[in-house]
Amino acid sequence: MSGKPEIAGKSPVTITLKNDENYAWCSCGKSANQPWCNGSHKETNLKPLIFSSDKIKNIVICMCKHTQNPPYCDGSHVNL
Repeated sequence: MSGKPEIAGKSPVTITLKNDENYAWCSCGKSANQPWCNGSHKETNLKPLIFSSDKIKNIVICMCKHTQNPPYCDGSHVNL
């Protein structure tokens, strides 16, 4: 089992979160439904990050899976 994420993309995406909706951010990079989890992490030691928002807002979400502030992009993709 792998504990290292695959790079799903080398640039972030902007997502509009809805109020009081739960999200499951893919941390393994294997999901075909990026940036969201589809269960592909089961072959790894990684788990999705479950989060929600208390209001409608736009966020910049990590696609490289190397952020130190998941699920938000911190610019880590620049060094890959």
